[in-house]
Amino acid sequence: MNIHEYQAKKILKEFGAPVSDGVVILSLDEIEKKIIKLKSKKFVLKAQIHAGGRGKAGGVKLVENISDLEAEAKKMMGKVLVTHQTGPEGKEVKRLYIEEASDIAKEYYLSCLIDRESSKIAFISSTEGGMDIEKVALESPKKIVTNKIELKNEGPNDIEIDNIISVFKFNDNQKIIASKLIKSLYKILTERDASLIEINPLIITKSNEIICLDAKMNFDDNAIFRRPEILKLRDLNEENSAEIEASKHDLAYIKLNGSIGCMVNGAGLAMATMDIIKLYGQEPANFLDVGGGASKEKVAAAFELILSDKNVKGILINIFGGIMRCDVLAQGVVEAAKKINLSVPLVVRLAGTNFKEGKEILDKSDLKILSASDLNDAAKKIVEAIK
Repeated sequence: MNIHEYQAKKILKEFGAPVSDGVVILSLDEIEKKIIKLKSKKFVLKAQIHAGGRGKAGGVKLVENISDLEAEAKKMMGKVLVTHQTGPEGKEVKRLYIEEASDIAKEYYLSCLIDRESSKIAFISSTEGGMDIEKVALESPKKIVTNKIELKNEGPNDIEIDNIISVFKFNDNQKIIASKLIKSLYKILTERDASLIEINPLIITKSNEIICLDAKMNFDDNAIFRRPEILKLRDLNEENSAEIEASKHDLAYIKLNGSIGCMVNGAGLAMATMDIIKLYGQEPANFLDVGGGASKEKVAAAFELILSDKNVKGILINIFGGIMRCDVLAQGVVEAAKKINLSVPLVVRLAGTNFKEGKEILDKSDLKILSASDLNDAAKKIVEAIK
């Protein structure tokens, strides 16, 4: 789950990290009343959307006075920003963040995330702040320093912190602030179940202060049930409507840009199914894992979810029945297909628990369903069918 910049900065401030003062605006008539809280004469106006690259798309403006602030806010509110992360459709700006302007002397990059390969906490530091870290990794990989530390109650020790911030060449006073910041990031990650915290840029002002000028946070969806204070920050306007619907049925669904819809049980099998579709020259329209013990109602919801995507020209269902019973899946598919009057090719591969009963249900359904003997056969048939 992603949150907005202003929400991330509020959490940073709660944990003692250095953040500029700012106010969030949900409607233009709030500006005059809320701006009184800020002491600066110059302001930075920022569009609040769940995507990077806002500055290049006109979503970040430095303004010299309140009059200019109101004029720029009027232009920005309701504007559709198109960045390299939004896709061509862009995202409509429905929230603005007004922040006290900072005199920037230097910009750095700092992030903290879960490194699943090593089961450690990784801190990434770079002197190339303000840029996409992916671009830095591609063009100047030596300028990125990664330090991995063990998960422990007391957090990183002094030596580990020195290693994380050494690339920045801070003075003694700055090192003290930076040390507190590292500890704050670690606490947020472990105590709020964040999976990524990114500060880009982390700046040094002309008065030698350290400030988190921009902030991004992602949280583990699987831990949200125990973090109601984080769930409250969810902005459904920023999420794909199909993915919102999927979450209501406890389905793991991610929309992609291909033409073959996939319904699979198990994340590994789902990835393999997507790979083999690409191997045969087509693109998957989604990742969809119905889970191990799905009911026919859940399967029907998944089926309808796939078909809500207008780009879907065919569907591949690949089920290996362990806990999941193939006859339950088949019944759910039949009910959903009849309800929505299925008009695209459907290929089904069933194996495991009650697969014979499942196949019989599909055969007697009077639906145009292509049966496959294995995954390779299924991929060939669906690719051929949509041609």
